[in-house]
Amino acid sequence: MIRSLFTAATGMIAQQMNIDAIANNLANVNTTGFKRSRVNFQDLLYETIKPAGSETTAGTTIPEGIQIGHGVRPSAVSKIFSSGSAIQTGNPLDLMIEGDGFFQIELPDGTTAYTRDGAFKINEEGTVMTVDGYPLTPAITIPTEAELITVGADGTVSVRVPGDNTPQNIGTLELARFSNPAGLDARLGRNLFLETQASGAPNVGQPGLDGLGTIAQGFLENSNVQVVEEVIQMIIAQRAYEANSRVIQASDEMLQTANNVRR
Repeated sequence: MIRSLFTAATGMIAQQMNIDAIANNLANVNTTGFKRSRVNFQDLLYETIKPAGSETTAGTTIPEGIQIGHGVRPSAVSKIFSSGSAIQTGNPLDLMIEGDGFFQIELPDGTTAYTRDGAFKINEEGTVMTVDGYPLTPAITIPTEAELITVGADGTVSVRVPGDNTPQNIGTLELARFSNPAGLDARLGRNLFLETQASGAPNVGQPGLDGLGTIAQGFLENSNVQVVEEVIQMIIAQRAYEANSRVIQASDEMLQTANNVRR
């Protein structure tokens, strides 16, 4: 059987995954805090037909050998954590991280998740939480009578209540930073990430310190997806898929020609 049939098939499978990643990027172009994905590839094992340096005659070796590859495979799908563009909303509970870091979110099972999505809400008790009802940690509770909510660049949260013109400090936001954010687990969706062994343990601290970004109130971070770039990558992947399919077609025609040989 012609080796190219299976080699080209690996190329088509790899480009299919590439298109899947591109489609997800484009689908989330307006998702707050979304980080685009990129598929990485690596070649498969090579069959050595003639090793380089082998002897042809006594005292003579060949400088180059013959090795035929067996195709390609996706090696990783990397999250690109470059910053997205800022969107001004004017909502006091919309927060954006300028620089590195993640907001910390407490899940129902007590696990801490991490997000760049700063579109926060408050419940009937004044607890600051995500749109899915997961509270921010450390917990921040806004008094029900608060007239003005202010979040400083350093994460300090203060409010003003009726009859008192002096702002009251009700807590401080903390951010988490990872040495390898690309190693975070995104299986939960909902703009949430989980710590893994690959990401390392988080370094938690006050915004603006120890390499952590600062907080911008009244802004949201848009996704870092560039539509034009994704469309270009989609065209490249489509052409690569088409080229591999033509290799299969050519291999099939070669087999057909061989089968039609007559004495």
